[in-house]
Amino acid sequence: MAHYAFIKDNLVTEVIVGKDEGDGTDWEEYYLTKRPGQDACKRTSYNTNGNEHLLGGTPFRGNFAFVGCTYDTSNDVFIEAKPYDSWTLNNSTWKWEAPLAYPEDGGDTCTWDEAAYQEDNSTGWVVAE
Repeated sequence: MAHYAFIKDNLVTEVIVGKDEGDGTDWEEYYLTKRPGQDACKRTSYNTNGNEHLLGGTPFRGNFAFVGCTYDTSNDVFIEAKPYDSWTLNNSTWKWEAPLAYPEDGGDTCTWDEAAYQEDNSTGWVVAE
């Protein structure tokens, strides 16, 4: 089973389960005819995250698409929305990265505080309460 993302103005508006490729049909074009008003339909891989295939296969389009993420036509990848102004896009993983490394002792309890970072760019990660 394959997944397909519908795109309008470079934003993913819907993701569906569809037919696997291999029979000669261009399923991206086929599904696009089923959603008038969309700009494109692109296959997306459920097993791709951070430009790595989770099962050891070939990564496909950077990340699995979901509603609200962006489709970058120049690089043919899906990218989630930028979470904070200070974060930058890693062009290898197609993921956003904080300007400071996650604290080694942070476990799962730290969250990013953009206001703290803007006030003092040596801080940003805070322990969640």
